[in-house]
Amino acid sequence: MIRPALVALFLAPALAGLPVRAATVYVASQQGAQVTRLEAGTVAGRATVAGAPATVAAGGGSVFLSHPDGHTITVADAATGAVLRRLPYKGQGFGLAASADGRTLFVADWSGNRVDRLSAADGTVEASAETGRDPAHIALDRAGRLYVADRESHQVSVFDGARMTRLATIPVGTAPFALALSPDERRLYVGNVRSNDLTVIDTGTLKAIATVPAGAMPYGVSVSPDGARVFVTNQHAGTVTVLDAGTLANAATIGVGRYPEGIVIEGGKAYVANWFSDTVSVIDLATLKEITQVPVAEGPRSLAIAAPAKEALR
Repeated sequence: MIRPALVALFLAPALAGLPVRAATVYVASQQGAQVTRLEAGTVAGRATVAGAPATVAAGGGSVFLSHPDGHTITVADAATGAVLRRLPYKGQGFGLAASADGRTLFVADWSGNRVDRLSAADGTVEASAETGRDPAHIALDRAGRLYVADRESHQVSVFDGARMTRLATIPVGTAPFALALSPDERRLYVGNVRSNDLTVIDTGTLKAIATVPAGAMPYGVSVSPDGARVFVTNQHAGTVTVLDAGTLANAATIGVGRYPEGIVIEGGKAYVANWFSDTVSVIDLATLKEITQVPVAEGPRSLAIAAPAKEALR
């Protein structure tokens, strides 16, 4: 059983007093029980968070971490790294999404086959909805629609986040795991880990419109800010596949670390969590090449982006 003890502060003595320069990338390392803070590809702070954090999300100036085996969700301040509170969660919470204001959390209960809407203030479950089997990652759009990758049901469930009512059930490939919305939110991209492909969903019609090869065990998906390219991590290949969003043709294949999982894009760079290499690969979007690997704690799996903080690290 995982102990819920937490160490509360990010440590960044070399950067103390300096302003936060840009949006921050947070990296959750599951085995290392740590969250690393990256700014412009450089480590700006670290926090020890006992309880094997699996997924990280951000919203409203807070960072949220799921602990599937610890039955908790950690809430930390995005500016200082101080742990604000620990929310109890009865299920095996894995996938996370936060509202833009950080007041509402959506949590996918992996073993309970449901998604819950929680108050981020005290963890109160406000509403729940039944999903398919083994719900993995989730995505929340600006209109409040919630998308859930039901891994063992081979589908994506779509809900009205306010009412927690089902809007659609969309068949996809085998074992969907990762989700990413395009910047205009007209497309949802779904990484199917056992059929080695990517399904594209039209969010207007809530129907799948294409499925294309994506590499060996696609585990993470992200879309460039202009919507022109889709980046897919291939866990078993140690690569990132880059697809042209218009044609869905392969634009590039980029070598990264071992067992890449989560991926996010910020400031002209893509950041890839390499689970077995204990690093984060940094890819230049202009050249589509890996430019460095940043060492982090053991088992990095998930990344999230927070908007620029208003106060300096201290």
